Formats: sequence, structure tokens, C-alpha cells
Amino acid sequence: MKDELLENNIISLHSKGWPVRRLSREFCISRQRVGRILRHNAHRRENGTDLPKPVKRSSVLDAYKEEIANLLEKHKNPPITNQRLFELLEEKGYTGKITILRNYLAQVRGKKQAEPVVCVETAPGQRASHDWSDYNIEFSDQGGGQQTTFLSYILNYSRRQYIEVVGDKTRNTLMRCLLNAFVYFDGVPKEIKSDNQKACVDRWELGGPVFNKEYLNFATHYRFSPLAIRPGKPRENLKVERPFYYLETNFLNGRKFQNRQDLEEQLRTWLLERNDQRVHRTTRQKPIELYKTELTALQPLPPKHYDTSVMGYRVVNNESAIQWENYYYMVPRQYMYETCRVRANNGEITIYGHDCQQIAHYPLAENGSTNRYVGRTEKSPKYALSAKEVAGHLNAFGTAMQEYMQQIKTCKPSSYLHHWRHVLSLKANYRTDDILMAIRRALKFRVFEGQAIENFLKMNAEKKSEITFPLKPSPNEQH
Repeated sequence: MKDELLENNIISLHSKGWPVRRLSREFCISRQRVGRILRHNAHRRENGTDLPKPVKRSSVLDAYKEEIANLLEKHKNPPITNQRLFELLEEKGYTGKITILRNYLAQVRGKKQAEPVVCVETAPGQRASHDWSDYNIEFSDQGGGQQTTFLSYILNYSRRQYIEVVGDKTRNTLMRCLLNAFVYFDGVPKEIKSDNQKACVDRWELGGPVFNKEYLNFATHYRFSPLAIRPGKPRENLKVERPFYYLETNFLNGRKFQNRQDLEEQLRTWLLERNDQRVHRTTRQKPIELYKTELTALQPLPPKHYDTSVMGYRVVNNESAIQWENYYYMVPRQYMYETCRVRANNGEITIYGHDCQQIAHYPLAENGSTNRYVGRTEKSPKYALSAKEVAGHLNAFGTAMQEYMQQIKTCKPSSYLHHWRHVLSLKANYRTDDILMAIRRALKFRVFEGQAIENFLKMNAEKKSEITFPLKPSPNEQH
């Protein structure tokens, strides 16, 4: 073992004139060792420090390298896998592990070198990044794990972060979360970078992303340039990927949550009291301190926010309710079988009549709620339109329907109202043109029953598709 103090004493005394023999006796070591120390020191002083030469060791794989070369040449197309090559060598007596073989094959085949990670720093207010991440979180109220999605939005200069718990990864949800982040930070950066999620990017062409029109409209409203990482290059979004690691290790680790509401409340507190106040390992400053500089560089918010509502059209069924995301919302009975416009935003749903006047407004039903009817008590009866009301709805179909109504009333005087209602109820699922086609056919073959009309539609017509779409910016509404 090398003794630095011994070597120092020998070199120092030898430079003062002590001979090798005296040094050997003084330190009780051989003259050969003294000589080696002196020669090694003189070599270092003249030539500098040389790197130690690697020691070449024999490997159990050496005897099979020629066989490996033959197998690689024989199985070029398709190339033989490492596992299969390992199995063939075992048949020939190879006793080593597959790890040695993999390392050797990586050298022979030419292992692709990983690209260096480059973290690009941007100016204050220049860029922000966002991404999704899923975690399985146990809620004590539910007694089991539940997959929960988080959206992270981070200002690249200050590293200040906004995180929100979301229910899905749709475009509308993304835009609503980004809008919340803009309000949270009181400004908008000049660029926002995302991964290749469908909520932003439709496809890539000629080396560049093609952003979907709705996301571009949103970007135009807030005057930022959308950016996307190149496919297969997730490290380009390191500033948002790494904070998810901090979320895992510092927030989700060692905490318990009763339900989603408790999770959201603890998350808000953690963002302000912990995430904003920590000293960032790269900037060596607190995000909240750097944010004070970045805030002045952010673009101001517009007077009116982009409307991220989801709009759709629904037909009121025979229970005087419209269906929205597996729940039923009650409307006044005079709108039964009418097509109503529906608007959902910020946990609320609004229903409009044909004259665009609001006819009902409710909080959106929570996922997992056992009560599928919103706005109706258990004692509320099912509505039934009077003969006059049914006739008024059917007359709007036109002369063919009016003739069919008269024929039913003549042929079935005691049950005509039942058949009228049956025909009217088909409006909830079928288009008016298809219903009229069935009516004309029934008149031709003199079939006057509501069930016959429905049977014909089931065989010859498609049911209505439920249309939903996000709204364009509205100058008259504030978020």
C-alpha cells in the first residue's frame, strides 16, 4: 500500500544528501523499495503524471468470439437477437452470463450514443411549458386507488409552477387549465411549449408540427406562439418533466388524502408554501423571488377571456330531461321533444330554449354520483303532454304528419293519443326527415301504429349523433 508520508520523508532526506543505504536503515525498508520511490518521483518530475495502463483480463467470451462473428454474418436479415445468440452459445458450452455478451455485442454492432442533455435557459417571460402526468392515488374515503391526472405548467425562467388536478386530457380541459394558469401568474409568456399531445398537435409535416385550429385560436387570443417538442425527444421538455419528479417525491410521497377535494386543497397549499419557497437546484434561488422579475416581462391578460365552454344540442326526452355525460338534467315540460342548446363550463351546465333564452341552470353532476337526475326530486312525477300539446308538436312536421295523425285518430279513436305520443317520442333519437319518410311509407301501406313507425326507423335509419364542440371567443362574456 502506498504511504505518502514515508515517500515524502525519503524524497526530502535524499534531496538533503542522505544515501540509499542510510534511508533503508532509518525507515526499516529495503534498498530496492527506496530506489523505486526515488525513480518514480524523478519520472513524475520530468514527464508528469501518466494515466495507469488498463489491465487486459481474459474473458470467458474470448473463446466464442469467432463463433459470434460467424453467427452475426449468417443471420444478418433479420438480425439475430441477443437472447437467441446467447441460447446458441449455451448449446456450444458457453457458461458466462448474458450481460457480458450484451456488452460485447454493443461494441461489435456499434452502440448508438446518447445525445447530451442541454437545458436551454430563456429570458424572463419568454417561454413556459406544460404536460400531463398520471398517478394512482389512494383516497381514504373510497378505500382504494384511483388514477388521477395532473397538469403541470411552469414558467421556464423563474421555475414557478402551477399544477391542477384534471378529469381528462381533452383539448377543452387543456385550454381551461392554461387559462387558469394565466390568471394564477397574472400574465402570458411569449411562447408555450408542449409535447405532441392530440389536444395541441394534429400531426407533423415536413419536420414541423401542425397545430389544431382550436388550439391556434386560443393561442392567438392570448398572443403566444405554440411550440412542440420533436417526436421521440422527450428531454426537450426537461423543465416540466423534472418538476413532476419533485411532485412525486415531495408532495405525493408521505401524504394521505381523504378525497379529490382534499387533494386539491393540499396541492394549493403546497404550491404556495413549499414549491414557491424552495431553493431551486439549478437557479440557486427561490422561484417566487425570480417570478418578481419575470412578472414584469409577461404579456398582460386580455379584458375578455377565451370562452372554453363546451356546447352541444340535446333533445328533451319524455321525462322532460336532457342527457349530458350520462346524467339527466330537468327542463320545463313545455320543451319536451324540443332540441335545446346546452352549455357546460366551470362545473356548471346551462340549457337554452329555441329562442336562446336560458330555461335551466345546474351545477354539473359529480362523477360517481348515484343520483342520475339533477333537478328532480323523488316525488316528481313523469310529465305527460296533453293531446293539444302533442298535436301542436306533430303539426310542425308538415302535411304528411297531419294526415297521418288524422288517420290514426279515425282508425284508433280510443288509443290515438298513445300512438301520437309514441310517434312524437321518436324525435328524441331520429331525424325529422327519417320520421317523415317512415310516415309516408305508413300512409302508403295504411299502417297506423306508433310501434310500426319505430320498427321501420330501427331498420332503415340511424340515430342522431350527439354534437359537442368548444365555443369560439365571446366578446360579451367574462370567464
